[in-house]
Amino acid sequence: MRARIPGLAAALGLAAARAAAGPAGALEAARPDVERLIQASGAEVAVAARTLDGKDQMLIQPDAVFHAASTMKIPVMIELFAQADQHRLRLDDPLPVRNQFASIVDGSPYSLDPAEDSDQEVYRALGGTLTLRQLCEAMITVSSNLATNLLIEKLGVENIRGRVRKLGADGMSVLRGVEDGKAFRAGLVNTTTARGLMVLLEKIGRGKAVDRAASGEMVEILKRQRFDAAIPAGLPAGTPVAHKTGTITKIHHDAGIVYAARPYVLVVLVRGIQEEKESAALIAAITRTVDDAIGRTR
Repeated sequence: MRARIPGLAAALGLAAARAAAGPAGALEAARPDVERLIQASGAEVAVAARTLDGKDQMLIQPDAVFHAASTMKIPVMIELFAQADQHRLRLDDPLPVRNQFASIVDGSPYSLDPAEDSDQEVYRALGGTLTLRQLCEAMITVSSNLATNLLIEKLGVENIRGRVRKLGADGMSVLRGVEDGKAFRAGLVNTTTARGLMVLLEKIGRGKAVDRAASGEMVEILKRQRFDAAIPAGLPAGTPVAHKTGTITKIHHDAGIVYAARPYVLVVLVRGIQEEKESAALIAAITRTVDDAIGRTR
């Protein structure tokens, strides 16, 4: 049974009625239905949707700043492929796997708690090595925090930030790795906007994040994302989607490239819903509304 949030059923009914009435036109015509879903949820939500041809878009609170959660792993992946393209490293280079990192506050050491991570496979390699490619796969598809921190340390957080700026996605701000408790208490967190994530995914989807070949590899990694309760749940069965989720307490995001008949980028950022099933249902409902609108305008 799908999780429902208070008022969502009624808002979905309005959206369905509007769809049944006939073509809604451009994405902007779907805005009232999406705004009703957001209002019914009681959450703070940002949405950025744009077709890959750049001809149709809908932006709702696109520059509102949210905790990035694991969506910040997208620019880490882009920087990895960029450095490989520059021959500064090879994706199949081995990297020692350890669980100790330096806080950005004072350089003091901290470790990740395996119980708080979404994947345990990388921890099983402690004391050994994994390739950069293997760490990237774990970082994206199962959102491994340990893999993320190892890659950030290898690539350099300043390089990641510089890549984001170069790509014109200033709404994404990567300050540090994951679980740096001192930094968190000091208010130093990774943040993003819906627009910033949309720009990064557009670059990947259009083959311009690094080059076409590297962008294609990144798309395939994103397609192997294993957490599919949000954007994919709102799409017709079998629709390919290359996406990355991010969840922490009362934060739930999903951002991806939807390979429908008319491909598009969709970013939905949600803040304020305690139950992940409810926030996933909201993101799926927004996705369904956006996908219906794009389907009627291709």
